[in-house]
Order: sequence, then C-alpha cells, then structure tokens
Amino acid sequence: MPGSLKRALAALCAVVLAVPAGWTAPPDPSRRPKLVVILVVDQMRADYITSYGHLWTKGLRRLIDHGAWFSEAAYPYLNTVTCAGHATISTGTDPYKHGMILNSWWNRSTGRGEGCTSDSQTPLAGLGGELQGGESAFRLRAPTFAQGLRAHFGEEHARVASFSRKPRSAIMLAGPKANAVVWLGDEKRGIWTTSDAYTVYPFLETFVRRNPVERDYFKQWKLALAKSKYMYKDSAPGENPQPPQWTEQFPHALRNGSFQADSAYYDAWSDSPFADEYLAQLARTTTAALNLGRGDGTDMLAISFSTLDAVGHDFGPRSFEVQDTLIRLDATIGDLLDYLDRQVGRENYVVAFSSDHGVAEVPEQMKSEGRDAGRVPVDRVVETASKVLEKHFGSGRHVAAGMYTDLYFSNGMYEKLLANPAVLNEVMAAIQGVPGIGRVFRGDQLPSKRESQDPMERAAALNYFPGRSGDLILVPKENWFFVPRRDATTTATHGTAHPYDARVPIIFFGAGIRPGKYAQPATPADIAPTLATMVGFTMPEATGRVLHEALVLPEKNQLAQPDSLLNSPK
Repeated sequence: MPGSLKRALAALCAVVLAVPAGWTAPPDPSRRPKLVVILVVDQMRADYITSYGHLWTKGLRRLIDHGAWFSEAAYPYLNTVTCAGHATISTGTDPYKHGMILNSWWNRSTGRGEGCTSDSQTPLAGLGGELQGGESAFRLRAPTFAQGLRAHFGEEHARVASFSRKPRSAIMLAGPKANAVVWLGDEKRGIWTTSDAYTVYPFLETFVRRNPVERDYFKQWKLALAKSKYMYKDSAPGENPQPPQWTEQFPHALRNGSFQADSAYYDAWSDSPFADEYLAQLARTTTAALNLGRGDGTDMLAISFSTLDAVGHDFGPRSFEVQDTLIRLDATIGDLLDYLDRQVGRENYVVAFSSDHGVAEVPEQMKSEGRDAGRVPVDRVVETASKVLEKHFGSGRHVAAGMYTDLYFSNGMYEKLLANPAVLNEVMAAIQGVPGIGRVFRGDQLPSKRESQDPMERAAALNYFPGRSGDLILVPKENWFFVPRRDATTTATHGTAHPYDARVPIIFFGAGIRPGKYAQPATPADIAPTLATMVGFTMPEATGRVLHEALVLPEKNQLAQPDSLLNSPK
C-alpha cells in the first residue's frame, strides 16, 4: 500500500474515532456566532451557479468561493413551492410535519381555499397605508429555528427580523413570534406591512416614509453587463411578461406612460431587481436599529429575495432577465455582506444561503428541441374527473377543487369512491389519461409510504398532511407543469420533485464554517438543525441532519484531515 494512501486512511480513522456518530460540538461562547443570517433566493435553481456563476464577482461569488457549498442539495418532497420551502428551511422538517403543503389549499370545513399564512384574527398593520386582511404563522405545525433561538437565549437576548416581498416567505422564516417581520402587503399600491403578530417599530415606519417605492418611478431596468456576456437570447419563445409596459426585450421601464405611480408601476417595480435592493436596505437599517449581532445572545436576520421568482415565471430560466437579476443580486448581497463585516464583524456572523425551489424550462423552448413538454390545466383535470363521477352518481358538483397537485372531492364523495373501488380506479385512470399527467396517488395511502423505494411515491408521501392534502395527488410528467386554467399565460413554473424544481443551492458562510465544495447528500431541512448546533441548542423535531462536515471542530478535536477525505461523498 502506498505511503500516501496509508496516511490518508490513518487520518480518516482518526476522524471517525474522534467524532462519533451523532456527535455535537459543545457550544463555545467565544466562538458562537452573534448573528445568524438566512438568505433565501426564491426560485434559484442549483444549476444557476454552474451556468451563470461566472458572471458574479461580489456577494454570490464570495459565498461560493469562501463558503461550504453543498452542490447536490435537493428537496425530497413533491410540492416545491414557496410556503413549503421556507417552512422547511426554518423548521428543519418536511411538509408532512410542518403542514405547509402548498401556498394555499382547500379547506373542507369552510368550502374555500385558504392561504398558508392568511389569518383573519391577526390584522395587518400597514407601515404606509391602511390594509385589509390578516397574516400570521398560526397554521405552521413545527417550531422554527427562530423560536428555538428565542427559547434558548430569552426573547430579550435573541432578536429576530425577517423580510420579503411575500408574506409567506417573511412569516415562514420567522415563525409565529419575532421582532420585525415585514413584507409588501399590497403590490398594487406599494404598501409595506407587518401584522399584529409582530412589533410595529417606529424606525420601520420612518424608513418606509423616507424611502417610498415611488422613488424609482423614472428608472429603467437595463442590462448590467454588455449584451455579449449573456447566454441564450434576449427574446425567446414562450416569454410573457406581466407588467403591461414590458416587452420580451430589455430595457424595461417601470412607469407606464402616466405621470404618477399606478398599479402597473407597482407591478413592474416589485418584479424588478430594485425590490431586492430595497429589502437589503431595509435589512441594513433594521440591523442597526435593533443592534443585531451585538448583544449578549445570538440574533437572527432573514431575507427572502423574491424578484427571481417573478422574473422566472414571466421569462423562464434561460432568459436575459433571470441572468441579469442574479448579476444584480450578486451586487446587492455583496453590499449586505460588506455592511455586516463593518457592523457586526466578519468573525461574528454566519450565513445560511438557499432557495425554496427551482423552476421548469419553458415548454415552447423544450418543444423546439424535440422534447416532450407542456402545461397541464387544472380545470381540465377537474372536468375529466367530474365526467366520470357524473356517469356513476348523477349531476352535481362532485369535485370541490383542484389546487395544483391536489384534487379534492366534495364532502362525502371520497368515502363513496372507497366503497366503490372500481369507480375510483376509473377516475384515476381518466386523470392519468390527461396529457402531461405522470402519476396519480391516493392520499389515504401516502402516510405509510415515506420510506418507499419509489422516489416519486416517497416525495408525495413526504408532502402529505392529513386534513389539508387532497384526496388524490397528481404528479406531472417531466417538463410538464400545472397551470390553473386552459387560458393561463404562465411562461414557466415549479412545484414538482423533478430535479429542475427540487435541486437548490445550500451554502454556509462565515464564523465556524469550513469552506469547500461538498458532494454529500443534503436537503434544506438540514439548515435549521445545523445552525442550532452552531449556536448551542438542538431541534428535536427536525427531520434534517446536522451538516457536521461543514463545521469547524473544537480545537481539541482538530486533527490532520485531508480536504479530499472531508469533502468526499459518504
């Protein structure tokens, strides 16, 4: 045996002996991060790093080059959507435990859909205008990292702030209680808000008053780099921007030809990189105002950047718009990290970076390459199932709703189908015949399938939450995705367990992190328990694991550990 191999094996044995399975480093107050920063980029596919990362020179580049990058990370469940993803990141659990199965689902008791954070008992508290409705995390069924942080250090020593354009993103990252939690409550009027679940700080109201969304009224979204730097085409088949003043090509004006801000302006602004810049500015202001990272315990700052999601839906993953959004986000995150270096100290904070889901390719572009691709209208699925049921049970509303992957029968109908298995099989076969449908699962059978060797069945099981999930769970074929209606104009979307939706980046950066590229299997459910271990507490309900391989060990356990061994797959 060559001497170099003997030395490598000896080092590996030393690591195994020194760090037994399940080992957790004892918290060292002198090395504990003073601030945990969670950055989520909505709809960031894992392959954006390898495809577009050469264009990044600032914040995203700093995270990749100097952080612990888990390049094979993926969500293990079916419904890769915003609410589910953010809840998984914050709780360290999958939807079957935290309950956030979709952005909205059918409520069998009330007979209507309900949003994952909608809460009529917790009114909104607008920071620049009156708003109706309410939002909170009361439907979340698992504790968040932020809750554990506050319980560990005490609320006065663990301040929590969370920001996003979307309520479900900001709220899910924070959980039911926090300090500052802010989102864009009315995208048609540009009004930022929080709710009675959180604190309305005067400095937030002052910030919004001094930095109105209208300040960008005369701006244009132009390419940040020379056109030759971008891949693919500026205008490609299937692109369909929603702001009425936008075309498929750059530049994109924010104003709609009027002399004052209107709903078209606010739509364009919230879909532009200027919205991401605003969130980062709001986060910096809050960091200073609440003195985050400079107290006795550990604080948390979370930001979910939503622009990439809006742009991806309208233009698709190959667009100039997606590429330029990432280039500008690279600069925005770079400025934020530079600020934290000065305000908190680079040795005092740790960053966890990820995404809530990826996105499918644009069907028209796939078809041009000879690929099978398309959109599955949910109303067509409902109509198909209804026709079979009417044949056996007469006219009437037998299907209550189709909510993306989940099909809900009217009250009592599923029980009838269970008593008539031949009819149930006929319904499932008819749905299976709808173009683009790949699999159909019975919801009542899924709880026992979480360890299934069938990857798609297991993914559906990990997403099934009794009482909220549908009676039937539908999975589109690869390169197909659901849209609400036949006339839907969605360019591209997500929400499946196919790799382009499920694979996302996970990067840890900063204090206590061992940089490198890690090929070990990982899931965003690993983020919260890993952060908790770094801070000094555990999350017993988490289904994710602690990513020990990315953590710097205490000095007494530091051994000769070759990077080739530490960074190799298990």
